[in-house]
Amino acid sequence: MSDEGNPKIYLLPNLMTAGNLFCGFAAVLKILEGALVQVAATPENAAVAEKLAADHFHFAIWCILASCVFDALDGRLARLGGNESPFGREFDSLADIVSFGVAPALMVYRIVLHEFSQAGWVIASLYLVCGALRLARFNCLAAANSVAANKEFKGFPIPAAAGVIASVTLCMLWFESRNLDIGYGKWVLPPLMVFLSWMMFSGFRYPSFKALNWRTTRSLPKFIAIVLVLIFTVMNYQWMPAVIFITYLLYGFLRPFLSRKMKEDIEEEIEDEESEGAPRR
Repeated sequence: MSDEGNPKIYLLPNLMTAGNLFCGFAAVLKILEGALVQVAATPENAAVAEKLAADHFHFAIWCILASCVFDALDGRLARLGGNESPFGREFDSLADIVSFGVAPALMVYRIVLHEFSQAGWVIASLYLVCGALRLARFNCLAAANSVAANKEFKGFPIPAAAGVIASVTLCMLWFESRNLDIGYGKWVLPPLMVFLSWMMFSGFRYPSFKALNWRTTRSLPKFIAIVLVLIFTVMNYQWMPAVIFITYLLYGFLRPFLSRKMKEDIEEEIEDEESEGAPRR
């Protein structure tokens, strides 16, 4: 805080958070545009309207995934420059509730849940409320300088939950664009949203990967493996994000059964890096 009581606003980390918020708002706008196209459709142009609406939803999905990238960058830039602040933490949570709370809930509501008059509102609202509670709990732990809050997340992180929803929806749209019938596949979204609502406020713990930063070193085999995964993901961008996010989701269930060494190899939570690392967020 400055002498006048105004919070310090560090440029680069908060620019990344602003990018997160901008992408989240753009996703909301595109979802609403897609909904308007569907509502205005007539029997004569129904096929064209559905294609146009799918394009809007597709763009919204990429905006949500871009928000995940901005969200990952803002904290790392803050820790790298030692510019972490209460303002940045609160600004980040406000952006997250739009990008990873409102946008995914609205998207699933428009795609599937609107077909249920009351249950649809309840499921979408449940996800949004649990996401807000998840963010509030994280801020309380961070404000208390909890070591556990820095090493790991308690409950499934809301950016990852939004990533699961967005990537699964992206995969479904890809199937439809290839004229592959997904049948009742879209009905997996409502129970998935309920499950993620519970997971965000559950007691399962997930690695934060905060020890992974710009100064982190890796052996040559690990570096090559990471590069290959990145290349494969870019080549199969329609479905690989869903594989990555779902793998992270399932990891929380397997983590308690892994040995300490296996967890360190996967999470790179090396004690030397933690003790010498950048300031905690």
